[in-house]
Amino acid sequence: MVGTGYVGLVSGACFADFGHEVWCVDINAERIDQLERGEIPFYEPGLSALVSRNHASGRLHFTTDLAAGVAPADVVMIAVQTPPMENGEADLRFVMQVARDVGELLLPNQYKVVCTKSTVPVGTAREVKKILTEAAPEGAAYDVASNPEFLREGSSIEDFMRPDRVVIGTETPRAAELMQSLYRPVYLLHTPIVTTDLESSELIKYAANAYLAVKISYINEMSDLCEKLGAQVDVVARAMGLDGRIGPKFLHAGLGFGGSCLPKDTKAIVQMGEQVGVPMRLIRGAIEINDGRATGAIQKLEALLGSLEGKRIALLGLAFKPNTDDVREAPALRLVPMLRERGATVVACDPEATETFRQFFPDLEIASDPYAAAEGADGLLLVTEWNPYRELDLARLQDALNEAVFVDCRNVYSPKRMRELGFRYDSFGR
Repeated sequence: MVGTGYVGLVSGACFADFGHEVWCVDINAERIDQLERGEIPFYEPGLSALVSRNHASGRLHFTTDLAAGVAPADVVMIAVQTPPMENGEADLRFVMQVARDVGELLLPNQYKVVCTKSTVPVGTAREVKKILTEAAPEGAAYDVASNPEFLREGSSIEDFMRPDRVVIGTETPRAAELMQSLYRPVYLLHTPIVTTDLESSELIKYAANAYLAVKISYINEMSDLCEKLGAQVDVVARAMGLDGRIGPKFLHAGLGFGGSCLPKDTKAIVQMGEQVGVPMRLIRGAIEINDGRATGAIQKLEALLGSLEGKRIALLGLAFKPNTDDVREAPALRLVPMLRERGATVVACDPEATETFRQFFPDLEIASDPYAAAEGADGLLLVTEWNPYRELDLARLQDALNEAVFVDCRNVYSPKRMRELGFRYDSFGR
């Protein structure tokens, strides 16, 4: 497993837990030292115990030496980062460099599958194959494959161990058989394994994530319509979700999507479409709707408070979703500068993400808990629906606030109850 970021480390640890022997390789020596000491570089529930157990068993190894990892491997998975460039395209420099380095380490008569695990644009596996052909010595035996991940931050171990499906893109029966053997434990749970061509495999991940983004933006736009027409978006969404053709997931109105996948992948698939003359209008619309959600939250706050000049505003939640410390494309990253531009002072809290958020706003005031954040604040925004924020002591919160102004950006609380308690309260679509 080349790369020990989120995908590489979670996948490597889970494969080891299946009983495979796994080498996790990274050029970052500090990270490898961390992992050897049992320190996990990001927050993911259950991952620390999983890594420690499999490292102690001798099935999970960490090294900076690519050759040491490649030599005994049947499958080499490329799980390095593919950050978005300014135009939305995925930056594949790291993927291609690893492909070249791996190609030079291949040997005759030692068959291996070189597989892309990172989310990569359609055509990447074929480019990897070209590079391997150029770099590998004569007679080297290898195939390429694509094996996209479908891990949700905060529940990635369960997603890996009990996936909805496994997708494998290959060109040869030999590669397909070897890749399928990696997932034998989930096959025994009757998990569907979709074996297909390289291009379809690569597109499946983008198509799935773009659809989820569209579904989120759809219900968010519907929530705006509900507000204008006096309807209740939570009731509308629930009734929609009871339709077996639609389903209830991702029909939750609020601040929209963030994180490392949906924003990046929607932009990347739009860019792919542009390159081949398919405008991807629906996905463009989803991105546009999502970009406006933070503005909507600020407008709700201004409607309750008036001018924000000189006001102190508390944010509950900085991570883009609960159960992670990931703040990439998090709504809070937009809310903080927007509040400051309007003359407000911002104080925030989060159970896990304060340190990662400080990388973007080192001067941000951080409170120890929601009540400390609310102390002396003129208004509060519930930004991330962490479990501790779902059952707040509302009387205590009200006592701490200067003004009982509460904008519920995740529709956690009952509007009726909040108003009965004396809060000046607003949410999305209700």
